[in-house]
Amino acid sequence: MRKRKQYKILENITITQIADQGIGIGRIEGKVIMAENTIPGDVIDLQITKGKSDYAIGYAAKFHEYSKLRVIPFCEHFGVCGGCTWQNVSYETQLEFKTQLVQDAFRRIGKIESLEILPVLSAPFDKYYRNKLEFTFTNSGYVAGRFSRDEIIEKKPALGFHVRKEFAHVFDIKHCYLQPYPSNEIRLALKAYATVHQLSFYDLRNQSGYLRNVIVKNTLTNGLMVILVVAENKPDLLIPLLQHLSSTFPEITSLYYCINQKNNDSTYDQEMILFAGDKFITEQIDNIKYNLGPKSFFQTNITQAVNLYHIALEYADLKKEDIVYDFYTGLGSIALLAAAHCKKVIGVESVEAAVEDAKMNAEANNINNCTFIYGDMAKVFDNDFINTYGKANVVITDPPRVGMHRDVCLKLLELEPEKIVYVSCNPVTQARDIQILSDKYEVIKLQPVDMFPQTYHVENVALLHLKES
Repeated sequence: MRKRKQYKILENITITQIADQGIGIGRIEGKVIMAENTIPGDVIDLQITKGKSDYAIGYAAKFHEYSKLRVIPFCEHFGVCGGCTWQNVSYETQLEFKTQLVQDAFRRIGKIESLEILPVLSAPFDKYYRNKLEFTFTNSGYVAGRFSRDEIIEKKPALGFHVRKEFAHVFDIKHCYLQPYPSNEIRLALKAYATVHQLSFYDLRNQSGYLRNVIVKNTLTNGLMVILVVAENKPDLLIPLLQHLSSTFPEITSLYYCINQKNNDSTYDQEMILFAGDKFITEQIDNIKYNLGPKSFFQTNITQAVNLYHIALEYADLKKEDIVYDFYTGLGSIALLAAAHCKKVIGVESVEAAVEDAKMNAEANNINNCTFIYGDMAKVFDNDFINTYGKANVVITDPPRVGMHRDVCLKLLELEPEKIVYVSCNPVTQARDIQILSDKYEVIKLQPVDMFPQTYHVENVALLHLKES
């Protein structure tokens, strides 16, 4: 058999900057060194896992010196959990890192050297900021450390998150700092009830057991939705559990359950059954109310989302006669806010359920100048689309992390709208797309926005103007 290549260890490398996905960067022997779980100021020995002539990727086999930027993580689950991976540096330092990430992306990929990038807009809260979390039940909670094959480990039920980089394992959460009250309390109450009544937790390997997942959603208007996902239709077990949950937490305004008998946790193709309370929870931004169902996607940091959308609309600077395209519109979050300031908005989205939500919310808010289209952006956005809905003066686009399809960028160059407002959760793909658009567009402003404190993720809003011919 072919032997696996044995990579050597590079010694005494000083990490000098942060790169995409929060990876530490250093340089030695003419190589660029990329080391996960490191920050500027760390001095390490790198165990190479992938190496080329000009770069090496790996992990810290040894720390000779820890960066002075490091602080003590506030969560006991840090390192095991895949979330909040930057809580070992102060929030102020996180913001500096995120500004650097945007600067690097636009200099390296966007080929923009001279544009001033505004400092990251900090979040009002760096903890308890999420409005949605999903927890997973397991009959065999993760135990840190390595054990021999012959060692018998007692299986203990757990309710928590998947272990970082080990999706087959789930660890038990004692306290999570991501979502406000009563998220932790609901999770702990569910686990306690299930333990006392001997309800089986799901076996992720054998695809057996009863309790699978629980999803908790909250809104600033005091809506609280809980969705319990079970693997079998057993009303004798389910009804008492839901009644206990409802009576213990009168704050719950929408209580759903879902019977998922598939081998994966996705529930978007499953029926959501209302057990108690309202069909929707409601969120509000300015004078627009959004009705959110159990499958609705909305920004998970709503307080900061308000700031993000306001920046996007400020950059758009809409006029009453403007025709606006809102690409990757979701449930129309930005489109519905923009409608009052322009002639009409045409939103395009590839998730059919989101389009239905957008239409429902337009009707609920008495907005009649928004049209929402279901379809693949790269296929929908063609000459027939433009002829049908009119040429846009302004395009607002908020694509997923992979960015826009190249064909969409090229079609925008044909369309030549006066302004493009590009909202992105990934500055790397955003810079790539803007480089394509640079044939006819110049970047006027860049405003990073921190939607996810304690992580390396950063949103960025770019304003592009059509160049004068």
